[in-house]
Amino acid sequence: MRIISISISFIFLLLITEGISAQDQKIGYIDSDLIIQNMPEYTGIEQRLSLMSENWRREMEEMERQITELERDFEAREILFTDDVRQQRIDEINLMRDQLDRFIEDKFGPRGEYFTRQKELLEPIQRQVFDAVSNVANRDGFDFVFDRSQDTKFLFVNQQWNLTEEVMLHLGIDTTGN
Repeated sequence: MRIISISISFIFLLLITEGISAQDQKIGYIDSDLIIQNMPEYTGIEQRLSLMSENWRREMEEMERQITELERDFEAREILFTDDVRQQRIDEINLMRDQLDRFIEDKFGPRGEYFTRQKELLEPIQRQVFDAVSNVANRDGFDFVFDRSQDTKFLFVNQQWNLTEEVMLHLGIDTTGN
């Protein structure tokens, strides 16, 4: 009985000690989307990606126009074709559709050129933000810093611990417009 009592006391003391040390931790948060959107480099990246995707969209539209034109021609002249010619035209239309689908996948798919290029262009900016967050957190003694713009959900936040403006100032971003 005495061993159980001592064990329970020890566990209770351990929990109290852990609670006290947890209270000494300093936790902050940032909004990385807001920070990145206010970085001058981001505007240039956004424009480059937009121009690149717009060019690809024009190429897609041209491919779709050619497919539509082939389909219309096929429908208008289908009764004049022999079975071999008919099959040949159907194969040609299907081949063009497949090429369009591959083009879309290559450019805009999950592993497509657009997302690869986006990641490549944003990585240096994200590294800058991470370095700035690390500097601000170390300077001000924060133990944890969360990013509220990601999947982390906060039900309540005290603005006192919002480090977004500090990180923006560290990066040299004007915060008067926010």
